[in-house]
Amino acid sequence: MKYALFSGCNIPQKENAYELSSVKVAEKLDIQLINLEYSNCCGYFLGFIDKLSSTVLAARNLSLAEEKGYDLVTLCNGCFGQLTRVNYSLQTDASLLKKVNDRLGDVGKKYTGKTKVKHFTQVLLQDVGIPKIKETIVKPLTNLRIAPHWGCHIVRPEKKIHFDDPEDPKILDSLIGVTGAQLVDFLDRKMCCGGPVSGVDEKIALQILREKLGNIQRSKADAIVTVCPFCHIQFDLNQLTLEDEYSESFQIPVLHYPQLLGLAQGISPDELGVYDNRVPVDDLLDTL
Repeated sequence: MKYALFSGCNIPQKENAYELSSVKVAEKLDIQLINLEYSNCCGYFLGFIDKLSSTVLAARNLSLAEEKGYDLVTLCNGCFGQLTRVNYSLQTDASLLKKVNDRLGDVGKKYTGKTKVKHFTQVLLQDVGIPKIKETIVKPLTNLRIAPHWGCHIVRPEKKIHFDDPEDPKILDSLIGVTGAQLVDFLDRKMCCGGPVSGVDEKIALQILREKLGNIQRSKADAIVTVCPFCHIQFDLNQLTLEDEYSESFQIPVLHYPQLLGLAQGISPDELGVYDNRVPVDDLLDTL
């Protein structure tokens, strides 16, 4: 299986371990993630200022994947949501399609709608499947308790995303379960991590995070697992900020899902970039 990998902006800048670990586990599953060269920002944030230009940026990325003949895979929930919504809009709005292709024509590109957009978890669940993933597990993580966090944009809006039930997502249940780890439930697990609020009010964002971390800590989870780089930054980096702000200690390691899967596949922590995570993972690895 071959896919065009769209890394976006945030992952290469701040979350390299997410891409590194994804490539490593993909190799174990005979998946080729081929870097989408000359790609640009997905356009999500520009959409708040200029929706058409935002759409053109996303469409250009889609056209690059079309030229390669591959479906486009992203690791970022925000990029996934943006590219999926634009793909949907261009396939259902002829007027918008013409406007976008007129602009793309200026740079020698054209959107035709041949490429599907998938989140990496979607590839794992739907294209690979749990049975095949299970065949690669050599070190079941049976003594780990994991708190899942899938994020918002990966399931919303339901009409355009068509991935999972936004009111009761099950995205991570079987993916965590196949590693042998125990899935932990906790209060308000469906709530946003608070990350998007930080651009408006950082204190409120930290308060939301503080509440979630408190609930996760009471669940006695050994770690949090995310599939979104922005959520990972909120739980991992801002957990340290929160501890300084409130003089509290949580010390809950935060793993990208491919890091968790990779550990169960027998890939070394170094190869998965686990030590790049901000909250120390030494106690977690000692548990393993």
